[in-house]
Amino acid sequence: MAEIVFEEEDFDGFLNKLKEYPYIEYLGEVIEHSWGQRVIRFYDLDGHIIEVGEDMKMVIKRFLAAGMTMEEVSVKMDASVQDLTKLLSS
Repeated sequence: MAEIVFEEEDFDGFLNKLKEYPYIEYLGEVIEHSWGQRVIRFYDLDGHIIEVGEDMKMVIKRFLAAGMTMEEVSVKMDASVQDLTKLLSS
């Protein structure tokens, strides 16, 4: 069995789009990892596991928009401020 993983910039929009396909078999609800990334897992039509996660740039932006400082985001995501800044500018 294979698992395919994607990242999505508009994660909430993607979740809304999935609702249009009631036959999709999910492996559970949306989960949020300890570093803040939200993911959903489901099966494709051939039975392979598909995981779609929130784009990491968007996770950083979500935290900053919620009022966290870059230093707080760094601690939450276990990444240096330098690495997070570099990711945001890529």
